[in-house]
Amino acid sequence: METKTRHIIEFETYADSSALPPEDAALLRQARNATKDAYAPYSRFRVGAAALLESGEVLTGTNQENASYPVGICAERTVLSAASSLYPNLPVLAIAVSYDNELAPSTEPIAPCGICRQTLMEYTTRFSRPIRLILAGLTGKVIVVADSTDLMPLSFSAKSMK
Repeated sequence: METKTRHIIEFETYADSSALPPEDAALLRQARNATKDAYAPYSRFRVGAAALLESGEVLTGTNQENASYPVGICAERTVLSAASSLYPNLPVLAIAVSYDNELAPSTEPIAPCGICRQTLMEYTTRFSRPIRLILAGLTGKVIVVADSTDLMPLSFSAKSMK
């Protein structure tokens, strides 16, 4: 018998960052500011991420490109690596992600790539805590996803290896 399953992702959409709760707006500002520190000489697509830890500490990360493409690292994985290295026992509660595309407007929300989605899923499993995502460009619409694992419904995990 054939079974069909539907996966629905729920998220909030805001017209711009001024409509966000203050703590989300502050985290997004830090992600937007972090784009200035990205190393993106090849794509000119600068991404910044800001992670809110359970302690209230905020860390930022940026994409880091490499001439030996694709060995660069995305902003989301950079900030998760920093969090895991500096605060190995603290869950990440939320991550804001923004970008500055030097070749086009940066007005639409950006979503994590597949590798970042896998990393986010692993991190949430590690701490048994969801990570909220605040996704935006430098201006314009903002999307908030309550649990990053919603972006990866058929994920590969430690359970897959047993």
